[in-house]
Amino acid sequence: MIGTNYLFVLFLLIPLAVVQAQHCVWYGQCGKIPPRNRIKYNCNYTGPPKPLLSEGIALHSEAEDAKAILKKLCPGYDYGERRLCCDVAQLRSLESNLAVLHMVVGRCPACMFNMMNMFCELTCSPQQSQFMNATKFTPDLDKTNVVEVQYYIGQTFANALFDSCKDVHLLDVKAMDTLCPGVKDCRPIDMLQFMFTGSYAPFPIHPILSDVPVSGFNPMNNKTFTCAEHLEDGLGPCSCQDCPDVCPKPVIPDLPPPWTMFGIDAMFVIMYISYVAFLFIFIATVLGAWWYRRRTSECGATLDSNNPLSLKNDNPDQVASRWEMLGERFENAMRLCFTAWGSFCVRRPLLVTLTTLVMVAAALSGLVHMHITTDPVELWSPPNSRARLEKDFFDSHFGPFFRIEHLIITTPLDSTFIHKPREGPDVPFGAIFDKSILQQVLNLQLEIEGLVAGYGGQNVTLKDICMSPLAPYNDNCAIFSVFNYFQNNPAKLLDGFHHTFLECTTNPLGCLGTYGGPVFPNLALGGYDGQNYNNATALVIMFPVNNYHNDTVKLGKAKAWEKEFIRFMKSYSNPNLNVAFNAERSIEDEIDRQSHSDISTIALSNGIMLMYISLALGHIHSLRRLLVDSKISLAIAGVLIVLISVACSLGIFSYAGVPLTLIIIEVIPFLVLTVGVDNIFILVQAYQRDERREQEELHQQIGRIFGDVAPTMLLCSLSETVVFFLGSMSNIPAVRTFSMFSGLAIFVNLLMQISCFISLLGLDVRRHEENRLDIICCVKLPEDQGEKTDGFLSRFFKKKYAPFLLGEWVRPIVVAVFVGLTFFSIAVVNKVEIGMDQKLAVPDDSHVLQYFNNLSMYLHAGPPVYFVVEEGLNYSSVEAQNTVCGGVGCNNNSLVLQIHSSSRISDYTAIASTPVSWIDDYLDWVTSPCCKYFTSTDAFCSSSVPNRDECVKCLESTARKIRPEGEDFMRFLPMFLSDIPTEKCPKGGSALYSTAVDLHPNNTGIGATHFMAYHTILKDSPDFIHALRMARALADNMTQAVGHNVFPYSVFYVFYEQYLTMAQDTAASLCVSLLAIFVVSVVLLGFELLAAVLVTLTITMILLNMVGVMWLWGISLNAVSLVNLVMSCGISVEFCSHIVRAFSQSMKSTRVERAEEALAGMGTSVFTGITIAKFGGILVLAMSKSKIFQIFYFRMYLAIVLLGATHGLVFLPVLLSYVGPSMNKAKRLAANRRRTGSTAPDTELAITAGESV
Repeated sequence: MIGTNYLFVLFLLIPLAVVQAQHCVWYGQCGKIPPRNRIKYNCNYTGPPKPLLSEGIALHSEAEDAKAILKKLCPGYDYGERRLCCDVAQLRSLESNLAVLHMVVGRCPACMFNMMNMFCELTCSPQQSQFMNATKFTPDLDKTNVVEVQYYIGQTFANALFDSCKDVHLLDVKAMDTLCPGVKDCRPIDMLQFMFTGSYAPFPIHPILSDVPVSGFNPMNNKTFTCAEHLEDGLGPCSCQDCPDVCPKPVIPDLPPPWTMFGIDAMFVIMYISYVAFLFIFIATVLGAWWYRRRTSECGATLDSNNPLSLKNDNPDQVASRWEMLGERFENAMRLCFTAWGSFCVRRPLLVTLTTLVMVAAALSGLVHMHITTDPVELWSPPNSRARLEKDFFDSHFGPFFRIEHLIITTPLDSTFIHKPREGPDVPFGAIFDKSILQQVLNLQLEIEGLVAGYGGQNVTLKDICMSPLAPYNDNCAIFSVFNYFQNNPAKLLDGFHHTFLECTTNPLGCLGTYGGPVFPNLALGGYDGQNYNNATALVIMFPVNNYHNDTVKLGKAKAWEKEFIRFMKSYSNPNLNVAFNAERSIEDEIDRQSHSDISTIALSNGIMLMYISLALGHIHSLRRLLVDSKISLAIAGVLIVLISVACSLGIFSYAGVPLTLIIIEVIPFLVLTVGVDNIFILVQAYQRDERREQEELHQQIGRIFGDVAPTMLLCSLSETVVFFLGSMSNIPAVRTFSMFSGLAIFVNLLMQISCFISLLGLDVRRHEENRLDIICCVKLPEDQGEKTDGFLSRFFKKKYAPFLLGEWVRPIVVAVFVGLTFFSIAVVNKVEIGMDQKLAVPDDSHVLQYFNNLSMYLHAGPPVYFVVEEGLNYSSVEAQNTVCGGVGCNNNSLVLQIHSSSRISDYTAIASTPVSWIDDYLDWVTSPCCKYFTSTDAFCSSSVPNRDECVKCLESTARKIRPEGEDFMRFLPMFLSDIPTEKCPKGGSALYSTAVDLHPNNTGIGATHFMAYHTILKDSPDFIHALRMARALADNMTQAVGHNVFPYSVFYVFYEQYLTMAQDTAASLCVSLLAIFVVSVVLLGFELLAAVLVTLTITMILLNMVGVMWLWGISLNAVSLVNLVMSCGISVEFCSHIVRAFSQSMKSTRVERAEEALAGMGTSVFTGITIAKFGGILVLAMSKSKIFQIFYFRMYLAIVLLGATHGLVFLPVLLSYVGPSMNKAKRLAANRRRTGSTAPDTELAITAGESV
């Protein structure tokens, strides 16, 4: 117990008969008390009080010293001749013992005054005989020792004393835990009995509480002060931290009520009303147009039956505008250029292919510099973000937060037993506290302590890397477990475990572990209620391991030992124990393992898509011609081009030193394959539908086809490239690098498709025309070309699907359904949860998953939070001290008191505890006998020095507590930070504060400092995000109060900071992407402004529906889902732009006919090239063991494909049939000229240009 053996050397002497007032019961000191032999009994004396200075004072200086002690400790007796029942020796013993008590409760003046009052009356009162009774004596030479007494204390006094002290803090616990150990609900009598009769009391002093006379004794009932009162000497009340009565009542801001209308969520109501209004206007418009058509028809007008419901009519006789002419000329220029280039690639396949391979080789050589990062901090926290900068500041000034190896142990046994303590009611204990189970858990702990790992040819043990806060004086590892209550000694475990357990859990500071510090029960136990630690169902063992800032060798040793720890725990088996464990490196290891295990899933997914592409590209006429009509080799080449494009992107950025992430390797091939396959299908199917013209050579035909389809390929790929490059402006590193690599991969893929793939297509067509087998080109079948017919899907789209979809009454239904889904999605946009459950980051079979489950089930301690005061505050001035400290005289809005006030409303602030304050403990320490120095050297004289009589006190404490200022503050602070806490000096700062204060070189000043508290228990992303937000709000208030910058730091802030602005960042990223798509579409659609608007509108609807699916399917918004949303924005271009461009190129007379032609022509390519191609690969992802793959890839990819396909193949054609752009008159004129051959010179010019390249 902290110093309690020094608190009770207070001696009584009283005759058995009742004595008169002014009689003593003792005077002076006699024999030594065994076994200590450092403390003496008081001498029996029944005479009147004696003047303090009547004898034994030889020097004037000693007399003045005695008077000063009396005035400081017992000012009520400092008058007249000072007739007392104690001599100077007793008074000095009282001073020494009260100095230790001052370390425990001295923060609160009222509590300390009441305590001194009680002990002064006990030791020196001239009226001792009225309230003290000596009941047992022993002889000592010619004198008699008093060895047992009764002390009659007023119940009112005892209650007031207890109330004034019950909330005083000692370090990060209540001082009452030390003064009343082992008692759950401490009462005044419990506190007094422990102080007077406990195992650390020098001899029994029996307190008897009563407000009325008992057996002729009048109980001592002196005046007391409450913790909220000023003392008579003017000293202020206790601080808010130690006295709730002086605290202003914390006000919890009223949370905004849910936004409702008519008792229903307001967004749902608003969107419902908006949808109903839209339906009314839309249906009225449709019916009006239908009525107008019928009336016009009755008047004899001739109208196309497909045209009437179009909301705008095309007039082909209008003259083309300059804007239309500009668009037509731009498209014609693109067509001519691409025609020439396509012709050249077909005629010069070897040159094009070799040139491409050389450039690819140059790009791929960058892969030798490839670096993959799996560090979660590097992945998700921007280097220049506030949380990252604050983490770097903390690490550089105080050292990085230690690494944690954690075990949570339960037992499948279901038994309870009753412990019968020496006093008080029986206490039930659960199965986890069975001695046999405890022994097995201790053996496990000892085995872990003995693990040896290898690193760099050296053995690494736990002692080499563990946190030892008192090193080098005590190099034992800090291990937080209940076994440290017994110094991890199996022999002590079997001797009175449950009694010691109850005592230590209520007074952790009295049961120091082998490392020299306490083990708080909320760190070592789990599954209990309130403070009923005996009801715990789990034992928790934590091994803190040193983390190292910029020291790769030491960090490597720590990781090597952790690897051995994980190996050992995976192989550990005990039928009586369920052990969940986690090492600091576990999550990173599991993510890496998951990524490697998912390679097979990704490979299978891509393999299924490759198989489908190989079969779907070919236009097979008969089984006999299967290997002739199939395009397996071309499909393989197309997929290889996609993979090479991804590899080139990796190589180019590796040249630039940009690290790769696993999300790039896993996602980008899927993305580029989506884009690349669609282009392949469009190009190949365009050739399959085309008929070679008379006198047209193969290179001319493919060049002409390429000139027609290349602009739409360019439109989609360039839009996606720009979208992803703009996405690289994101602050989140994983999103930024993904966008950079994706954008470049898609662009490289486009370049290779419009060059190398065109050449390969020409070669494959020649093979097909020569009736050579696919893959086995040397085998040739007899001449049998077969008829060129449309495929089943092409006929289905043209004959069945397109006419049905664009039917007169189907179109309104389609619009109503899709607009309704959009309004619903808008209503739930603000309801999508932000964050990511950390359990999703690991595979289903990971040991970490069980640990996370147990953590949320049993955890009773939140993560620590440090409030860091940056360098520059002048702590040497009292004014600056008052802005941060939490004791008497400190500002009401000081840093420490703000944390304390926040802890009183922890449900709102997520701050669970009062802070551990180095400055408050320093101010208490520096005025106590713990702070002494050698006069000869000015060196620190610690409490462990044998002869401290040669040392002098740093500052002489008084009732008003002198604070160190100026040079004295810096003179004694290094001593405090080096002082090892002991029973005499529990506030020595070596263990708790050696890294909390960043001293300047040679101790010339103070840099940054921190004050540690704890968050409440945080279980899911909303909890962590709220804790971060509230800590920053609190730090902002501290900054204003202190007048100096203060920021909070906890290890999880770097991961959860992104979620503070995730919604805004997502909206900004998607808006920028949509703007980019709009701009690119305007240009590449031939300056068709309305067409670009419709593309952008449809993609916006897809994105909104994606958010709706996320809400319905329980997909949270985080960096991974943001990547997928950006990707869905790019993929949606594929579903929409091809249809819109085909619509703008159509020469049909009405919008319905143009929409039908666009859907029949491009619908097949979109359906087969994107939708079907992805389905097989996506379904494979559902089999992954990774929750991230199942939720964020399978679910979101499936939603992307389904929403993209339905909007592109269902909604968009209907939308175009209503409000599609009018036909470009210049394009119609140019098309007519080409059909009639009037533009033949232009075509010949393009081909000739191609031949001359």
